[in-house]
Amino acid sequence: MAKLLKPTFRWKPFSRKQLQVLTWWMPESPHHDKDAIICDGSVRAGKTASMSFSYIVWAMETFNGQQLGMSGKTIGSLRRNVIIPLKLMLVSRGYKVFESRSENTMTVTSSKAINTFYLFGGRDERSQDLIQGVTLAGMFFDEVALMPQSFVNQATARCSVDDSKIWFNCNPAGPFHWFKLEWLDQIIKKHALHIHFTMDDNPSLSERVKARYRRDYSGVFYKRFVLGLWVLADGIIYDMWDDDENTFDDDDLVPGFKHLARRYIAIDYGTSNPMVYLDIWDDGDVCWILHEYYYDSRAKGIQKDDSQYAGDFETFVGIEHPPIFTVLDPSAASFKVALRNRGYRVKDADNEVEDGIRMMATMIAKRKIRVHRTNCPNFLKERASYVWDKKAGERGIEKPVKQLDHAMDGGRYFVKTIIKPRRIAAA
Repeated sequence: MAKLLKPTFRWKPFSRKQLQVLTWWMPESPHHDKDAIICDGSVRAGKTASMSFSYIVWAMETFNGQQLGMSGKTIGSLRRNVIIPLKLMLVSRGYKVFESRSENTMTVTSSKAINTFYLFGGRDERSQDLIQGVTLAGMFFDEVALMPQSFVNQATARCSVDDSKIWFNCNPAGPFHWFKLEWLDQIIKKHALHIHFTMDDNPSLSERVKARYRRDYSGVFYKRFVLGLWVLADGIIYDMWDDDENTFDDDDLVPGFKHLARRYIAIDYGTSNPMVYLDIWDDGDVCWILHEYYYDSRAKGIQKDDSQYAGDFETFVGIEHPPIFTVLDPSAASFKVALRNRGYRVKDADNEVEDGIRMMATMIAKRKIRVHRTNCPNFLKERASYVWDKKAGERGIEKPVKQLDHAMDGGRYFVKTIIKPRRIAAA
């Protein structure tokens, strides 16, 4: 039996900005006395790899026997985006790394030091409770713009050891986002170093890959994720939509399509607002929205109860090809019970608005979401009027205007809950 080889990390030349990240804390650097570093900019710019490796090396050269912290939006995303490649980098440079998943810690050992790194998720306001009471010698934040201010403030307050430093990286959000106002706009007051990255600062990225990312984004997402700008989300949300490329007719489906694809139903629950079911078929590449159910009780003048909606659901689904899951707004507890009592498998939707919109937009831009031209009139109508709430954006909160958004919410629930981020990135 062939012996499996351990994965290794292949080092490539660093860009000037990556080298600055790797060395800013060293005694010979003019920035060594700074308290923090902020690296922002476009996607795939080489920020995370250089920052996370530099953070560990700095910690191992500065401390012995200390506790430090690392955070992503969730511990899962931190492990996937940071810890897995970081461990390969560290081992290739002679460090010993032990990760305890049960305790959410990573212990790093060199010839002269051993330090423990606590792993945190900064998902919401409750996350600040996870970090209270611990004393840290440093903190690393991956995608800090996706974290609540309360968690970040609590974590930075924990860094009370002499010579501690704070490390931030992120892609931009809006110009009124709390992190831009509190840190980037007060960079001198914070005594921090700011390095702005674009994809051209990542020498391992080919021109072909950079061109693909430029094609994948448009509007505000292009300005943020390609140009790396802190700009206001304004206007139509899915402005990358193409009426030809993102729609289809029956003739576009291959014979036997329903036997080849996985079926899901996404639901945006409504009582006074419209109730929406989306019939979504995923062939592993493209997600096809084949039919919709859209009942507006206000327009009809008749309110339905959960039992009636469940009966409509059975008729909508039919007998053949039962859905693998029905993805439902988690607040619709009573309707979940009604569907489960009828034998349907129900999955609570991930109702994260910003991430869901971003993932949905990428799927649309890559033409991996397609909608039936005649069977889904309300989805197509809502898509054209689904806009950012400009007044909320000026308060640093990004969300859609809450009108004509019910089919849009259903589509977002499906993508955020069912489609894996790595699949979107690889598409």
